[in-house]
Amino acid sequence: MLVSEFDYDLPVELIAQTPVEPRDHSRLMVIYRDSREVFERYFYEIGDFLKAGDLLVFNDTRVIPARLRARKEHPGGAKIEVFLLREQGPSRWECLVRPGKRARAGIRLVFEHGMSAEVVAVQEDGNRIIQFDPEINFHTWLLQNGETPLPPYITSRLDQPERYQTVYSKHEGSVAAPTAGLHFTPELLERLKSKGVQTGFLTLHVGLGTFRPVQVDRVEDHRMHSEWFMLSEELVEAVRETKARGGRVIAVGTTTVRVLESQSSPDGQLQPGAGETSIFIYPGYHFKVIDGLITNFHLPKSSLLMLVSAFAGKDFIMEQYQRAIASGYRFFSFGDAMLIL
Repeated sequence: MLVSEFDYDLPVELIAQTPVEPRDHSRLMVIYRDSREVFERYFYEIGDFLKAGDLLVFNDTRVIPARLRARKEHPGGAKIEVFLLREQGPSRWECLVRPGKRARAGIRLVFEHGMSAEVVAVQEDGNRIIQFDPEINFHTWLLQNGETPLPPYITSRLDQPERYQTVYSKHEGSVAAPTAGLHFTPELLERLKSKGVQTGFLTLHVGLGTFRPVQVDRVEDHRMHSEWFMLSEELVEAVRETKARGGRVIAVGTTTVRVLESQSSPDGQLQPGAGETSIFIYPGYHFKVIDGLITNFHLPKSSLLMLVSAFAGKDFIMEQYQRAIASGYRFFSFGDAMLIL
């Protein structure tokens, strides 16, 4: 299967630069995989398509202010941008550094408000391992001095960083938001609860790899990045009970899908656990857990578009993307949403 089959032309003006206010006033395209019915609504109307006994599964990760600005320690030292990727130990992080040629192993970096660090290793992929000053509480310092990272296609300034967090975000560790969840408000969640729709939470810390394009010609040759997750016994039991009573398990976002499907056995038995997942879902994959998916409109030739195509059918999804473009839907992280049932 060729990666080019997942390409499409998107007018630049349809790349959402700012979030809709209120959150749940984004547009919503509802598509049914079997009947091929399509409805165009607003997100606050999503309850019209959900039933009592359905289980919405959310990713409760929280985005950290992962972009840092530093300079080399010596006077007049060159400016360097540090992007936190993954915690390796106390005050020790795997980082993306720009420009990389200025950050060789052994150099020291100086940040604002007293923080310093050393580049202790350069990995084969070019990422750096950086040890920050263990005498300073790194978590506290980061929250005060880091910048919220935004995808490279968003060029507008975000005046309210909290707008790039879901209202239920809890566990810090992501460098990108699970954007399908950005549409939910506390009021909408309460209305769904009143209707009998249940909710459950897992955690997957979204990595920088979510922005990286698929760079091979054949889909089957792509290797997915890995991301840390945690799936509780409580959620596993909720999924089992939902299935037993005939309810639907609806994943909020592709990150949620990746956890649920990676922790499922071939016969659909879900297991709790924590660790890394590098599952790559593309057309031909047999879904074992989810019955529905809430997701945004994704970049051309991306692994996320391939996952959605696997769930609803490539040709059908590509048709709906063309419908969305013709109708002026907003795309990507701050864009509109799709509910697939």
